[in-house]
Amino acid sequence: MTVIPSPTPPPGSPAPCAPEDVRRVACVGAGVIGGGWAAHFLARGYDVTAWDPAPDAAVRLRRLIAAAWPALEQLGLADGASQDRLTVTATLEAALADAQFVQESAPEKLDLKRDLLARLDAAAPAGTVIASSTSGYPMTDMQTEAADPGRLVVGHPFNPPYLIPLVEVVGGERTDPAAVEWASRFYEVAGKSVIAMDREVPGFIANRLQEALWREALHMVANGEATVAEIDASITEGPGLRWAVMGPMLTFALAGGEGGMAHMLDHFGPSLKSPWTRLEAPELDRALYEAVVAGCDEAADGRSIADLVAERDRGVIDILRATGRLPRSAEEATR
Repeated sequence: MTVIPSPTPPPGSPAPCAPEDVRRVACVGAGVIGGGWAAHFLARGYDVTAWDPAPDAAVRLRRLIAAAWPALEQLGLADGASQDRLTVTATLEAALADAQFVQESAPEKLDLKRDLLARLDAAAPAGTVIASSTSGYPMTDMQTEAADPGRLVVGHPFNPPYLIPLVEVVGGERTDPAAVEWASRFYEVAGKSVIAMDREVPGFIANRLQEALWREALHMVANGEATVAEIDASITEGPGLRWAVMGPMLTFALAGGEGGMAHMLDHFGPSLKSPWTRLEAPELDRALYEAVVAGCDEAADGRSIADLVAERDRGVIDILRATGRLPRSAEEATR
């Protein structure tokens, strides 16, 4: 068995546990992402302590977890998994007191992230790895005020964290490489699909790709070239079905037939010079804003956000089962 090195705690401090031995996770921030993380960790059998400064945070968090639980039951709960293993604390310090891993999911504001990560570093047990769910900030920019920046990593999920397997892990310039390795292994043990990045990339990997598609969609709406419904259908009825099985690179390689990617590039490479895309972001003026919002309202066709979330969850689970990444039945799950 490979032994994962732990981040080096200050002299005289107890060493952090191995990723496989984690039993208690702290989730700081209880919004959509933080709440999704809490639901995921509970479903994997961990004790979860959570803190959020909002006065109604406990009520909202428990409601979010209850809404996610049916999907998590379909995914398969770990032994001992229970919503009752959640504790919402009154203070940040109480949430972190016995934490063996910390997941921060505060709003995307750099000054807030810097201050909060410094507070987490001061309050968490020595050597405990602290991960940020940031969608785009590099850890180098966020760890500037922490006394022990070596244990700070990015653990970027995809929404909702309880359902989408991906998490991208990367450290900053002052992060201990052992912390990145430890966090990557912990996420794997916790049931995630991990990309451990060896360098910081603005927006990470998946968001960079998603953002390019999003910007092109906004351009087409702004120019009257396609409606919101047409754009969504072009993905769900087209390449999205392939992307659920393999990524865009391998999908394009198949377009080259027996010649693979080389033939594909030889044949289609010149089209890269064609004016198909506009990678600069369009001006998000009021007209574009209203067109996109109205188009989504029309596409929802009376379904509430809760209805759409449930529909999405069922669809992703069906795809995961259909592609062999989940057992198709309870009987298969026990084999």
